Amino acid sequence: MKHRRTRLLFLLLVCVILLKVNVELNPAAAHESSHQPIHTLTGDIRFHKQFHSRFLPTDRDLIVYLPPDYERDHTKRYPVLYMQDGQNIFDVATCFWPGFERHFDERAEYLIAKKEIQPLIIVGIYSTELERINEYTPTPAVYNYRGGDANLYARMLVEEIKPFIDCEYRTLPSRENTGLGGAWLGGLVSMYIGLKYPETFGKLAVSSPAAYWDDEMIVQDVKRTALRKLPKVFLSVGRGEPNLFVSSTRDLHQALESNGWRNGANLAYFEPPVSEHRPGAWTSGVDLLLEFLFPGRKPMGRR
Repeated sequence: MKHRRTRLLFLLLVCVILLKVNVELNPAAAHESSHQPIHTLTGDIRFHKQFHSRFLPTDRDLIVYLPPDYERDHTKRYPVLYMQDGQNIFDVATCFWPGFERHFDERAEYLIAKKEIQPLIIVGIYSTELERINEYTPTPAVYNYRGGDANLYARMLVEEIKPFIDCEYRTLPSRENTGLGGAWLGGLVSMYIGLKYPETFGKLAVSSPAAYWDDEMIVQDVKRTALRKLPKVFLSVGRGEPNLFVSSTRDLHQALESNGWRNGANLAYFEPPVSEHRPGAWTSGVDLLLEFLFPGRKPMGRR
């Protein structure tokens, strides 16, 4: 028994020595492993984990921002903005660009308090890693034939996620009070779905979209559209972003103008002086996006 206890103590001592040596040889890794990502969520945030769809094989999380007065007035209903890449819009800890997020929660809290925008609900729909390119593109890529499931993704949004949110929360479900948005491929799919379901989505937030996809197929879709009710569109791209994004987004803007959209009325176009293609850079347009699509009701003459 005594020898067994001695062996156990010896093994424990060896483990401690090996751990100490590893820390001394690689202090950066030890420091990194001891620190979990810091969450940066602001306001009343709700989660719905592993939302299941009958249209797509991969379950996904939903994250919901509720306005400050949601629990104070139980008779009030709110407009809703649905955003792609939900893990990127509120929280540094979950964003797939390490160290960045889009700050929709902080900006909404501030603008609502200032009465610059309507109190609204923001729903983030998490993207699903390797399936993102498939779900966010209307057509397959010529070079690898990936993509092309945007119609199934749209059905999940319209037939499953929106009805779930309308049932779970006090929403204003009409098209005039329902927005859809995203960036990069999320911007592409938002524009595509907005044209395909104009009776569902009356507001579109399209940031640095992948309008170049499939020889600018989304530009051609806009040129061919004959909608009776045009959705309100906020479109933006950083003028220093890669030319692939800038030139195709400008083409999209021109197509919108040529087919009935009017700048300052149902169209806003924004080119900030940024060069990065990532969530932190897109934050510069969040205030303008929310103010254009969900304007507040401040008395005339006040700002």
